[in-house]
Parts: sequence; C-alpha cells; structure tokens
Amino acid sequence: MSSATLSRPTRPVRDRHVTDFIALTDEVRAAGLMKREIPWYVGRMIRLGLGFAAVGVLFVTLGQSWWQLVTAVLFAIMCTLTGFLSHDAAHRQIFASTKANAWTAIITGNLFVGLSHGWWMNKHGKHHANPNKVGVDLDIEAGVLVFDPDSAAERTGFAKWFAAHQGAFFFPLLTLAALDLHIGSVRRALDTKHAMPHRRVELALLFIRLVVFPVVVLLFLGPWIGLAFLAVQEMALGLYMGGSFAPNHKGMPLVPKDVKIDFMRRQTLMSRNISGGWLVDAGMGGLNYQIEHHLFPTMSSKNLKLVQPMVRAYCAERNIRYTETTLGESYMIVMRYLNRVGLGQRDPFDCPITAQLRTR
Repeated sequence: MSSATLSRPTRPVRDRHVTDFIALTDEVRAAGLMKREIPWYVGRMIRLGLGFAAVGVLFVTLGQSWWQLVTAVLFAIMCTLTGFLSHDAAHRQIFASTKANAWTAIITGNLFVGLSHGWWMNKHGKHHANPNKVGVDLDIEAGVLVFDPDSAAERTGFAKWFAAHQGAFFFPLLTLAALDLHIGSVRRALDTKHAMPHRRVELALLFIRLVVFPVVVLLFLGPWIGLAFLAVQEMALGLYMGGSFAPNHKGMPLVPKDVKIDFMRRQTLMSRNISGGWLVDAGMGGLNYQIEHHLFPTMSSKNLKLVQPMVRAYCAERNIRYTETTLGESYMIVMRYLNRVGLGQRDPFDCPITAQLRTR
C-alpha cells in the first residue's frame, strides 16, 4: 500500500437518514418536480390583477353604501391570496433569480398585505429551520397565546385564567392577527439596530398600504362607513391568513431545545397536511401541503400535490408518522391543544416522540 493511500483523508460516514433523504431528493428532481413553473405563476399574477381590478370597480360603483362591507371582505381575500404569492416568492419558488424573487416578495408583501418582507424572512427562516422547537421557532413564542406548558405555568391572575381557556378565543384572536403583523412589520422596519437590505423601499410601501390606503378609503366612504370598511377588511384578512397558517403546525409535537433530530423527521413530524381537494388547494395557496413544503421549500406550490405520493410512500417505508386531516378537524385539534397547554398539561404526542428521537 502506497504512502499516498495511507495519507488520503477518509470521508465522514453519512447518517443513514441523510443518505435516504438525498435519494428521495434525487428521485424528485428526476421526476421534474423542482423545475420553475414561471408560466403558471404569471397566470396566477394575472388572475390576482383581474381580481383586484374587479374589487376596485365594485368599490367605486357602490360608493357610500354599507354594502361596501362585502367589498372589504373581498379585498381581504385578494390580499391574502397575494400574501400566498409573496410567500412563494420569498421561498425562491418563482424565478431562478434570487433578486427577482426578493423584489416580487417585497412588493406583494409590503404593498398588498402590509407585511414587511425583511421582518418576515427573519421570523419565517427560523421557523423553517426548526419548526416547533421551543426557544427557536418564533411562531410558538409566548404572546397572548401560549403554546407550551412551561410558559403557561409562569402566568398568574387573569393571564392564567385566559391561558386555561385560550382555545375558545382562538378564532376571535385571529381577527387581530393582521394588525399584529402590521405592528411587527413597522417596528422592525423602523428599528435601525437590525439590518434590512431595502429598508426605505419597505417603509415606503408599508406607508402606502397602512396610511395612504386608509386615508383614501375614509375620504371616499366617509368616516363611519370608511372605519367599518377598514375594520372588516382587517379582521377578515387576519382570520383568513391566520386560519391558513395555524392548522399546519399548531397542536403538533413541540421539540425541546436539547433534542436534535434529522432533517426529514424535523420537518415531517412537526407538520400537518390539510386534505380537501382543489378548493382547499386554492384557498390555502398550497400551504395545505405543509410537509412537502417543509421538505422542499423552493418547490413551486403547483408541484407539492404531485410530490405528495412520493413523500407519503417514503414515510411509510421508514415508519415515519405522516399527519393529514381535514381543515375542520385541524381547527378542533388546535383549540383542544391550546386548552390543554393552558392548563399546564404536556402535549400527549410530545413525550413519546422526543423520547424516541433522543436515541437517533
């Protein structure tokens, strides 16, 4: 044996789970499911543009009428659908160019939803890296609602009572979700301590969406109908957007800080898919295929349904739990879960799974 052979560095042995997932990724690429679907996205943008135009015509036609509350709901629906597009662009699903995706996300998110792209990228990036991991995933950070028993145990007085009944307040609180996103976005955009690549552009777009738009509405509809319009569209936006994101992870196992899990299980065991056919697919913008989205975040939302059978078979072969339920049942799971957590009870799925994963 030569000295060259003896001195050759040995490659680290890959974990079997990593090797298996690489094989799945190769299979998905070979099936063409990672290709860009630009024509499909362009069609989607055109439909959104036509939708906003139709809502705008209705808004002008109705004038100072209380029927404008219907327009407010339609406007909220269009903004949420645009938010789904912004989400896809932020994940670099649309264009090959990182810059094109970023600007699409910035314009659609800030201008139509009132959501700062820079703030959301920081928050959502941590969520994707460690979904449902305590102390890391900001989506389960304690706020008005608490998502882990330790946070609930720290509460006293009214806050403790509220936590014990928080499941019942889930939907009413969703009506404030958009307002919370607006506040978080503005705070981050104004906070110069944190880097934000396009801060001035984001602030300008947020100003148009959150200041100029409400002023135009009030001037056109008058104070009372105008205020009612703004309130209804804000509540409908929060209800629709929050109701689309919440079923995907809330009520799934929480991961303690000290537990390390391989990528496949980290993304699959903490995510939930929502069944329901084409209506749910369209209404949730592809977020109903949350497991597939977390495994392949840059995959076009158009292809998530197509990759689902491959992922489901992969999980079945390796005895990995694949969770899917209906939209209505997912909401019931979330509300029951919130009440259990608020009462200080440990998630019943948490201990068995984390105990199993500690040995991996």
